Amino acid sequence: MSDIIASPSTRRMALEQGVDLDARAQELGRTTLGPEDLHASAAPAAAGDTGLWDVDHAAHGPVHEEPMSRFAQVAARNLGAANALIPQVTHHDRADLTVIEGLRTAWRSEARARGIKLTALAFHVMALARCLRADPRFNASLSPDGKTLILKDYVHVGIAVDTPHGLMVPVIRDADRKGLWDLSAEIAELADRAQARKIAPDEMGGASMTISNLGGIGGTAFTPIVNPPELAILGITRTETVTVWEGDSPRPVPMVPLDLSYDHRVINGADAARFLARYARFIAEPRRMML
Repeated sequence: MSDIIASPSTRRMALEQGVDLDARAQELGRTTLGPEDLHASAAPAAAGDTGLWDVDHAAHGPVHEEPMSRFAQVAARNLGAANALIPQVTHHDRADLTVIEGLRTAWRSEARARGIKLTALAFHVMALARCLRADPRFNASLSPDGKTLILKDYVHVGIAVDTPHGLMVPVIRDADRKGLWDLSAEIAELADRAQARKIAPDEMGGASMTISNLGGIGGTAFTPIVNPPELAILGITRTETVTVWEGDSPRPVPMVPLDLSYDHRVINGADAARFLARYARFIAEPRRMML
């Protein structure tokens, strides 16, 4: 009980009511408790108390039901718990895609000869892998008790794939050791197998960090939810043309919006800003990361 923060009056009430403070703290997902937390109704909806949501929708008009797949139910529980228990912050930035778009055009024939479609996502995976190597605090996980930071000697990047049967996140192993063509081929292969539900469970675990790419759909920004035990997640939305002024001369620049959500228990705002600034430099000058 030494880890539980509660006033003497709260502890006395808990003793009188027969409430186990350790158990209640674990149920609520926090260590600070007050008198209002001693009642069963204080448990968050994520823990299963969804009585207020149990509404007869048919009383308001016609409805029909669609069962959630087992995969979707597991994902919903995990995301709900992550959003409820992790103090998440999202840092926004953008990166210049001028050089990457030029390289994709210049290398189109070679990509075709290799049977590969060279997408911007391969550059993003490479940039993220380099950043994770440069900043080990992002390539880590926090122990369940919050007392130990587990620093990883590998760099695995998760790729969120939107499929008809739910969101799947296959993982590219040792992404920092792979070149652009290998990454391009592996991204395409994993995405195809995810759509066909041919990704094995052990191919979806162990990521250092995940990329959620909505660029092919749209949007200007969003706040992706950290996928524990990862400490951060990178969101990408649709590239937009931004006017950049060089002295008195305007120049149209293709910019990709970047959204980095992170676990504030481990990562501070300055850490996130530096991480995303380094990432943006790699995207703007991709040859630096391909040396």
